[in-house]
Amino acid sequence: MERRRTKVSPTLVFPSMQSPILVLYLQHLLRSSIRQIAVAAPKMVSRRTLLVMMATVVVLHRSRTLCAAASAAAAPPATTKQARTPALFVFGDSIVDPGNNNALTTTVRCNFPPYGQDFPGHNATGRFSNGRVPGDIVASRLGIKEHLPAYLGTELSDFDLLTGVSFASGGCGFDPLTAELVSVLTMDNQLDLFKEYKEKLERVAGGAHRAADIVSRSLYMVVTGTDDLANTYFTTPFRRDYDLESYIEFVVQCASDFIKKLYGLGARRINIAGAPPIGCVPSQRTNAGGLDRECVPLYNQAAVVFNAALEKEIKRLNGSDALPASVLQYIDLYTPLLDMIQRPDAYGDLTLARRDAAFSPENHAASTNLSVSVL
Repeated sequence: MERRRTKVSPTLVFPSMQSPILVLYLQHLLRSSIRQIAVAAPKMVSRRTLLVMMATVVVLHRSRTLCAAASAAAAPPATTKQARTPALFVFGDSIVDPGNNNALTTTVRCNFPPYGQDFPGHNATGRFSNGRVPGDIVASRLGIKEHLPAYLGTELSDFDLLTGVSFASGGCGFDPLTAELVSVLTMDNQLDLFKEYKEKLERVAGGAHRAADIVSRSLYMVVTGTDDLANTYFTTPFRRDYDLESYIEFVVQCASDFIKKLYGLGARRINIAGAPPIGCVPSQRTNAGGLDRECVPLYNQAAVVFNAALEKEIKRLNGSDALPASVLQYIDLYTPLLDMIQRPDAYGDLTLARRDAAFSPENHAASTNLSVSVL
């Protein structure tokens, strides 16, 4: 069937930040995070470091909101003490991969210095970051545990199994081809691991009933889709039988199918992140931003169109007849991340220094040598 070719306007369209409390919180957490890595900026040239740091702030804020909303929706009468979130489960790509790729035969790995230089013990655990990733911080702030371990390649204790793990795999996307191109876990592979995990949970939880209760009351994070656009569509020729509009529709349908499958495995409280301004992350500025490494307007606009379609689908599914009692929430990564990039002075001098270090010409050659599958 012939697909209609659609030209997407490069004009940037995005909503303004709505919460002054969020702005203050961003300033606080950004300053504390940047202090840890500003000194290492010339050495720390990972394309993911800046994105992971800022995405952590946004995901953390929205995850706490979702947790509160879901608890309120399922809460018993006010006289009964509200139950704590028992576990956190994470699916997605390198923004939230704490080391699953270490167990895979793939080039998309970061279990070597300078990764992990600010992680406890200064260990390169496989996290695509100098320190913790969003799953770790969300788990800590929810009072679950300090670090969310990878499911693969980790000696998991009973406590780990009872309180949640991450199945995320750096380099994957909602489109299964995205993961296959770089030999990492597809989103369906991650669901298969979750099924395997549930069998282990039944054994350590003392039976199927308690295990099912943990699964239903836990919080779920899904953070992927960026590599579908940045790599599979814009960088390789393998999906060019789609025009951009059709490919976005395909990816959103894959996301919808994933949410339904995750719900079918017992998840009820799920937050799903949209794409960041992919035209402004270092890899895409290097690949398509010209000699000055400018943001790529077309790529950013593609993220805007994808996010709008994804958010619409999430709202359609939330609490629907197809997914009764579900609490689904869309996480907007795009707006605050672009605001940080365009107005770093609003978040403090350290943010400006960190941004300039990340995008400096001195780091250009080093950044181009990193794997193209890692933003």
